[in-house]
Amino acid sequence: MISSSIPGRAAREDIAEDGAMGRTAVADRKRWPDVATVPRARLRAAVAAVLVRRVAARLAPPAGPSIPGVPMLRLHRPGDLHRRLGARGLIGFGEAYQAGDWDTDDLVALLSAFATALLNRRLRLIGRLRHLAWLRPLYGARLPRAEENTLAGSRNNIRHHYDLSNELFALFLDETMTYSAALFDLDPAGRPAATWANFAEAQRRKIDRLLDRTGVGAGTRVLEIGTGWGELAIRAARRGARVHTITISAEQHALAVRRAAAAGVADRITVDLCDYRQIKPRHGGEGYDAVLSVEMIEAVGERYWPAYFATLDRLLAPGGRVGLQAITMPHDRMRTARRTYTWIQKYIFPGGVILSAEAIDHLVAEHTHLRVRESYAFGSHYAATLRLWRERFTEQAEAVAALGFDQTFRRTW
Repeated sequence: MISSSIPGRAAREDIAEDGAMGRTAVADRKRWPDVATVPRARLRAAVAAVLVRRVAARLAPPAGPSIPGVPMLRLHRPGDLHRRLGARGLIGFGEAYQAGDWDTDDLVALLSAFATALLNRRLRLIGRLRHLAWLRPLYGARLPRAEENTLAGSRNNIRHHYDLSNELFALFLDETMTYSAALFDLDPAGRPAATWANFAEAQRRKIDRLLDRTGVGAGTRVLEIGTGWGELAIRAARRGARVHTITISAEQHALAVRRAAAAGVADRITVDLCDYRQIKPRHGGEGYDAVLSVEMIEAVGERYWPAYFATLDRLLAPGGRVGLQAITMPHDRMRTARRTYTWIQKYIFPGGVILSAEAIDHLVAEHTHLRVRESYAFGSHYAATLRLWRERFTEQAEAVAALGFDQTFRRTW
């Protein structure tokens, strides 16, 4: 069982009546202090109210009948929303949703519309005010020092997310327990043909492609940085490779060990509870033929990117290959967002920062003896993966609640 200090784990829920929403849970003040408490910020709230009306008028009518193709934004407690926006910006917008101040029938469409509008506006402003970019730190929230990805900070950040509960993740992940983008077959229109029935197959296809590209086979010495729940290590071991895989999640470590044993490959897999900065090469210090890391670099943090890439280089044997799967964003957006504290970092992935493909190329060139041989982008497959996870999580709402996660947690996720 997880510690009661994990956000969202609650022994009870208080219920409040709201004329617009009906019965809705009140956020636990100890677990969700900034969701349960509405800031004052009256002057900034007035400014936020004007902005909300303008955006809503363009993108999502706040009242009245639904318009086909237009996401509906329902304001239940507009005053609270405006105060949260005024005090905390986009973090406040997310907290308002967690609290139930606003709602929508199609959250994905609504957020997509908002994101597109905000991005277009930002790009226009950047074009006009590029010379003022240095002002961003003055009005954007900054990463709390406690969430810096030091050795201790990284353990706390990972615990906040990955150690929530193996049972929780099993409710919405496929049977492979793979928590990264799958690689689906394409339909006649060239789109990912993603269904729950072919989800596990798509995850295995992604893993096998990475193992193929890095030459993993019988006798290969493999290092995996970021074990997840063990599927990649198991598939590599089944090819006859000897795998050293590391994680700093106690929950993932325990389940990966059990899954390797159940798969009959425990003798070829070593699972260590270890930070990437503390890895000591096995195999007599000769290095590894393949170093693999799937969607772990997002948890490294900008300050430690050089150390991460230097570690890949240091641990790779001559002639070896690195296989890196990463979530990326356009380089100009990364440059403006990399040091800004966001709602995702506060509530989902503390310490998380996404790179650009250009940043990866630069880091490889500056901090390693490696060179990039191949790149493959499959972002549309990630969108399909996220859709399947979201649908499954929503279907499993009662099971999530039965594990002890409160309504605020479920809205957050």
